[in-house]
Amino acid sequence: MQITIEPAGRCRGTISVPGDKSISHRAAIFSSLANGQVEIEGFLNAEDPRATLECMKMLGVEVNETGDQEQGKEQKVKQTLRIRGRGLKGLEEAPDILDAGNSGTTARLLVGLLSAQPFYTVLTGDASLRKRPMGRISEPLRQMGAQIDGRKEGTLLPLTIRGQDLSSINFNSPVASAQVKSALLLAALQAGGTTTITEPGLSRDHTERMLLHFGVPLKWGPRGEIILEGPVSKLAADHVKVPGDISSAAFFMVAAALAPRGDLLIRDVGLNPTRTGILDVLNQMDAQIRVINQREHNREPVGDLHVKGGKSLRGVEVPGEIIPRLIDEIPILAVAAAFAEGETRIKGAGELRVKESDRLQALSRELKKMGVPVEEFPDGLSIQGSKTISGGRVFSHGDHRIAMSLAIAGLFAEQETVIDGVDSVPVSFPGFFDRLKEIDG
Repeated sequence: MQITIEPAGRCRGTISVPGDKSISHRAAIFSSLANGQVEIEGFLNAEDPRATLECMKMLGVEVNETGDQEQGKEQKVKQTLRIRGRGLKGLEEAPDILDAGNSGTTARLLVGLLSAQPFYTVLTGDASLRKRPMGRISEPLRQMGAQIDGRKEGTLLPLTIRGQDLSSINFNSPVASAQVKSALLLAALQAGGTTTITEPGLSRDHTERMLLHFGVPLKWGPRGEIILEGPVSKLAADHVKVPGDISSAAFFMVAAALAPRGDLLIRDVGLNPTRTGILDVLNQMDAQIRVINQREHNREPVGDLHVKGGKSLRGVEVPGEIIPRLIDEIPILAVAAAFAEGETRIKGAGELRVKESDRLQALSRELKKMGVPVEEFPDGLSIQGSKTISGGRVFSHGDHRIAMSLAIAGLFAEQETVIDGVDSVPVSFPGFFDRLKEIDG
């Protein structure tokens, strides 16, 4: 599937973006483990969170999908769900293989959850997900007593999980990874003893905030280590409100910042400090972004973003320590860098090589096709900004974030841009191209 993006250069109006993908995954899982019914407002009805939801249904969880939260452009993007939780010990063995689709979050979190459930599970995913590393979760889970087998000694999907009684772990993670941390916390909820997890840097903390919202007494040590005393008796909450996804908002933030007469309000965006690295870097690049109407939904900070264009961006150095706070936004940040004055250098982003695509390689290849000088390194990129880029024919590499980033670049190219492989976009942002038309008014 392909789409043609015509040069536009305008970005005005007021929009909202789909619900946060990371929070939607976690809301579906923790609501399924709660005692009683939980209403989830603003659930992202996209392929990745749907994969998690469908897996929970196969594990015996009752889900009532009450229809679209908003009509018109929002239809089928944000949904209200009512999930009848079965408690921590109430899940049932699935009658078939669980399919995580393209979702690494689904796969890794469910391995942690199911390692302590008293039944047998087979978990797989699509061709792309079957290439992505699972050893980073299976190895520490085995240290807790989990019985996990699969391809390449349990480091690649499909995996088989035979639920066991687990013990606590004192784990020093070699990487700052929310998925690794979350998988271990889901296991630790059901394990005996005190589990401690230490990371080399701060990864996104949606799981911790969600656990607190569901009444789990997490603690933090003097070095920032997370401490959970298990097993936990129950999870309890009756409502979760999912804010807009800052990763989805980032595409429109960059579009408005690049537009000569950009003036865009993005409503109800999640502003979790572990996710706002994109705001910090864009402000460092001299983008004009203002946060207004700040508030909180179920321990998650939320606000509206007012973005104005008309000011040239400048190249910056993006250091490795900020990467965990903007790992998903590197593709659209590379587009901003392509139009900025001077060089932008991104370091410490080697994790991008094991995402839905090798994102460093994909960005380098496709931006070069559009006339952008890019140098690729093992863990990053150097991008030399230019006032103009050429457009042309580019490829998404089957990656939703690459496809959407190239679309934003195409808005400001000198000629039309044809993007092949945009069928990946609904993984995180159904209706993205309709939303793009809204701001070109």
